[in-house]
Parts: sequence; structure tokens; C-alpha cells
Amino acid sequence: MSTAGKVIKCKAAVAWEVKKPLSIEQIEVAPPKAHEVRIKILATGICRSDDHVISGAFTMPFPILLGHEAAGIVESIGEGVTCVKPGDKVIPLFVPQCGKCSACRSTNGNLCVENDISVGRGLMSDGTSRFTCKGKSLYNFINTSTFTEYTVVSENSVVKIDDAAPLEKVCLIGCGFSTGYGAAVQTAKVEPGSTCAVFGLGGVGLSVVMGCKAAGASRIIGVDINKNKFAKAKELGATECVNPLDFKKPINEALFDLTNGEGVDYSFEVIGRTDTMVAALASCHNNYGTSVVVGVPPSASQISFDAMLLFTGRTWKGSVFGGWKSKDSVPKLVSDYLGKKFVLDPLITHTLPFEKINEGLELLRSGKSIRTVLTF
Repeated sequence: MSTAGKVIKCKAAVAWEVKKPLSIEQIEVAPPKAHEVRIKILATGICRSDDHVISGAFTMPFPILLGHEAAGIVESIGEGVTCVKPGDKVIPLFVPQCGKCSACRSTNGNLCVENDISVGRGLMSDGTSRFTCKGKSLYNFINTSTFTEYTVVSENSVVKIDDAAPLEKVCLIGCGFSTGYGAAVQTAKVEPGSTCAVFGLGGVGLSVVMGCKAAGASRIIGVDINKNKFAKAKELGATECVNPLDFKKPINEALFDLTNGEGVDYSFEVIGRTDTMVAALASCHNNYGTSVVVGVPPSASQISFDAMLLFTGRTWKGSVFGGWKSKDSVPKLVSDYLGKKFVLDPLITHTLPFEKINEGLELLRSGKSIRTVLTF
């Protein structure tokens, strides 16, 4: 029996308040309105950004349905939707692509004006939610909300992918892999023969390592205080790994020592800490080095640093979703995965049933997982 046009009752993991475990609840998901799409989620990854909201570091309204790295199948569409149809395999996009705003029109930008990362309204474009639980309206998370069996997104926040794609793998292209890989090849435009340093070797950081290798970097230095991550980093392309705690001097000075006093050509901060952002910048060549901020900074955080770090010529850049224009790039990345141009399997260390989402979050917090994928 068709569910189109009807309210769907389904399981979801609700974040009722900050610093509390997610609660598996039955929620109601309203039908999509005009220019909206309802998706049956089949696989969703657990990303550090989701946990940042739970911890309070990334400020969002509560109660909220988190999750933003996923893949699924279109269940129904609202009036006027032409980009997808029921039955299509899709990936929700936490960075939309409206195609009309200045960022979408620019060859240099990708942060569509319809994004909800910087404002955090947690509502659809008409100012309402499609989710309710126990009579309460639930906020959505950065245009996606994938910790639920069904979600509703704007047509600008979803894209059709190849029917052959394994959803439990390519869900990582919805955030973690694309964000890291793109930071290297798209935002930094790492050059062959260059030296790179990657601060933070989680799922996104390892994807940066893969991007640096694909771009032809000759030296890729992984930086992390968790030595258990070093073997995987080397497997994916790191030429060496260092632990900042092993040095009696700041890590940026240690990296200068490791590069004969030159500094690295490119550095990437993939943690989301302001002190490591400054350290990553300071580790670059003092004239032509480029440092890219990939990790999500705590809300309202401020940075203090020596202005001479920039005056001498370094470049400091931010990268959202790897600099990719989402609708244009995600289907191509999925095709590249199917064509074996890169791998995703080594990034997925755990696959759990959706009900074990809190276990997956604990694996992330303890550093025991790279990516946990939840399946429904």
C-alpha cells in the first residue's frame, strides 16, 4: 500500500537535550510539501559533527533529529519536484545546491545560501518542521536529519546516484569522505611532489590523506595523539605519522625540524580545535604554505594568532564539504567509487543496527572507530 501523501510513523534517534544519550522513539514524518522529497534512509554514518551537537560544542536547537551522512531511496515527492522520482537511490546533501545564489553561480564557491550550517534554524524553508514526537515538533539538522527511517528534505538537498551503488558504502560520500578528499584535491589543490601534514586521523582526516596521495604528494605526515590510528593512516597513504605528545616543543616547530626547516607545503586541520588550527597554519612554509581548516570549530569560538604568520605570505582557507558543488559532484564521486578510483571500505570499521546508535557514538568518542555505519 502506497504511503505517498500520508504521515509515516517510524523509528528515529531523538536528541532531547544536550549531553544526553539519543533516545530511540517512534516519530511521525509528514508528507513532503511542494519542492520537497521524502526519503527512506537505508544507511547513515556517525560523524563527529553529530556528536559536537550532542556535546553542545556545535549549537543547534533542541529537540533535534541529527545525522547528515546517509543514503536511501526516494519514497515520495512533493509538487514540482523533477530532479528525483520515487524509487531513485539518493544521497541527502547537507550543503544544498540551488543553482541560483552567488556561491552556486561562482566557479570558486560551493556554500549555497540555503545551507543551515551557519544559522542553525533547524526548519524547512517555510519555517516549519516535518517531524513530531510525543506531540512535540522536532528540529532538523543541516537540511538532512538522517538518524531516522524516513526524512524530508528540500529538492535542493538531494541528488540521484547510480542504481548500482552500495548504499552502506557510498553514504560516506554524503559527508566524511567527500569533505576530506575534496579539501586536498579541490580546496588546497595539492600539487605533485609536495609535502603535506594532516592534523587529526579520524574518518575525514584519513580521507584528506587519500586526497593528498591521489594528488601526488610525495610526503604525507599524519599528526594525531592516538597512535592506534597510525597503521590505518599509512595503509591509506601517509608516509609517516607523529604524536605531538612525543615532542618537547610545539608540533609546528617539530614539523619544521622534520622538513629541514622549510615547513610543509600544505597542512590540514581536521579536528575542530582553534589551537590546532593555529598550529597547522604555523607548520606551513612561511611564504607559500597553505593551511586548510576542515574541522568544524566550536560555535562562537575565536582565534588569536601572530599576524606575521599571514603577512609573510601563507594562505589560510576554510573548506566546507571539500569545496564540492554538491549536486554536480556527488553523483560523479559515486561513479568514481564504482570505477575503483578510490576506496571507502577501509574507512568503515563498524557496521551496527540503527538501534545501537549510542554504542556507535561511544566508539567514536573513545577513538575506537573511524566510521560506524548504521543500517536499518
